[in-house]
Parts: sequence; C-alpha cells; structure tokens
Amino acid sequence: MKKYIMDMKVTENLRLHQNYCLLKLSPEEELPEMLPGQFVEVKVDNATTFLRRPISINYIDRSKNELWLLIQIVGDGTLSLSNLKADDVVNIILPLGNSFTIPAEANGQELLLIGGGVGTAPMLYLGDFLKKLGFSPSFLLGARSAKDVLQIADFEALGNVYITTEDGSLGEKGYVTQHSVLKNKRFDRIYTCGPKPMMVAVAKVASEASIDCEVSLENTMACGIGACLCCVEKTTDGHICVCTEGPVFNIKKLTWLN
Repeated sequence: MKKYIMDMKVTENLRLHQNYCLLKLSPEEELPEMLPGQFVEVKVDNATTFLRRPISINYIDRSKNELWLLIQIVGDGTLSLSNLKADDVVNIILPLGNSFTIPAEANGQELLLIGGGVGTAPMLYLGDFLKKLGFSPSFLLGARSAKDVLQIADFEALGNVYITTEDGSLGEKGYVTQHSVLKNKRFDRIYTCGPKPMMVAVAKVASEASIDCEVSLENTMACGIGACLCCVEKTTDGHICVCTEGPVFNIKKLTWLN
C-alpha cells in the first residue's frame, strides 16, 4: 500500500482524561485508503528526540475527512501533541504496517474485539470497518477504573460492549480474560491490542478454546521503516521488525505459547 507524507491541520483536540487526548486531524487533500490495525508516524516539533511517534489509527471519519488519534500522554513528545490547538499543523507518515484479517463474509460469525488501556484505540476503527461490511462485532474493554474506560459511546454505537475494571467501578471486576462473556459465549475470532501481559493472557485463552486470534503489538516503532531495530520481536520465522512485518500477528506466528 502506498505511503504518504502529509501536513494535517488539527480540527479538534479533546482531553478525555488527564492522561489521554483525542486528536482529530484533517489534510487539505483527501485521506488515502487506510486499513484497521495500521498506524501512523507523527512528527513532534520541539521534542527532545527527532524520532517520530508511532500511533494507532483510532478512527477515520470520511464525512469530515478526519483522522482520529487516541494519544496516551507518557513523555515530552505525547505531551506536546496533547497541547496542540485547532489549526496547528502536524506532519504525518501514513499508512504504515499491515492490518487485521477480515473474514471473507459475515455469515453469522461472532467476532470479539478486546482492548486494554490505550490498546482500545485500533479496536474502534476495526469495529466500524467490520460493521460496514455487515458484521456485528462485540467489544471487551479493560481498564484500571471507570474513569479510564474511553470512548464508550463510540463503541456502543457499533455493537455489544462488555467492560472490566480492576477496581470493579464499572462492568465486572478483574481482567478482560476473567469476564464472564468468554465463558458464556462462543466466538469465532478474537482481535486484541493492549499491554503485552494482557495480550499474552488473551492469546492463551483463545488457543485453549481453539479460537483464531490476532494481536496488535505495541513494540517501540521509532522509525516505522525497519531501520532502527527498536521493535524486533521473536516469531516462528525468526526475529522480525514489528513496524514492517506487523504490527498485527496471528498468535500462531508468535512464540508466546511455546
């Protein structure tokens, strides 16, 4: 898929939480084709490092020609992005990486999209993409507490939403792999993104139940083109760069379950 370098104007910057913001961006030209699971590399002006920041595609609003990026504020670069104002300009390389596998036809398939923390970001665009193809996706969102569960209304517009929080302040108490929906309902495919321990746990649950499962890795992808080797991951085919060969992998290709 062709890659583009674009200047985009900030149309809106919403602070969803003290540690998260939703950045909405629009270029002068039409946004190119982008697939769920792909990511972008964002240039951060006046940062302490020249490297761009890799951020998952959260949503594409074609009616407004907008790209949404859900940003977790963890350092000076993401803090700078969280302080952008309307009409500020951001330079972005997109789209990068591969995408989630979409079943050939809906045919009543039960698809579960599991996100933890900022890992919920790519699940929104994937869910929207699936719904437009005739699927009825379900979502399982995990967070530390109720205030950390983001974009609930957006997910609810696309399908059934199940929630776990570590403190029990919303949904069921515990981790996503402990939610009762995994015991009470059979799914044909699971997609997940979030902290690695969570994804490993989800992969084990899926493997034990013989459910096809894809994960979106969050390795540090500093360059996005396989040059810096910051994102190397061990797979059944050897060590690969997540930014060029991923970030999406079938769990059978990873060594997590060995």
